[in-house]
Amino acid sequence: MSFLSEKWIDASKKLLTELKRLEETEDQDRLDLVRSLRLTLYALQRSLMGWMELANNPDMLTGCTHEYLEEINKKLLKFSHAFIEYDLEATKLVTKKGLKTGKEVKKKKDRMEMFYV
Repeated sequence: MSFLSEKWIDASKKLLTELKRLEETEDQDRLDLVRSLRLTLYALQRSLMGWMELANNPDMLTGCTHEYLEEINKKLLKFSHAFIEYDLEATKLVTKKGLKTGKEVKKKKDRMEMFYV
């Protein structure tokens, strides 16, 4: 195993420990939940970037059997499907509640600042 692989594994284990700690923390206030959400999304992003690096480097996959690649593909398809379904539900909920996106909030703020010259 290479040094980089060992560092990746160690960092991933620490990240999992922190995610587990956040998951088990009770009575989180809104700021705690936002912090937890940010770390969770960072963890997903980090992992996805690693998978993309692996998928974009066929040399790294030469030792993988066809069956193992099928297993990886099946698991990631299942995970992606569930995550995108949840993303769609969350987006619909935000839209239904009329919550503003970052761009909409900025436009409103820009208009308001015009009156405070």
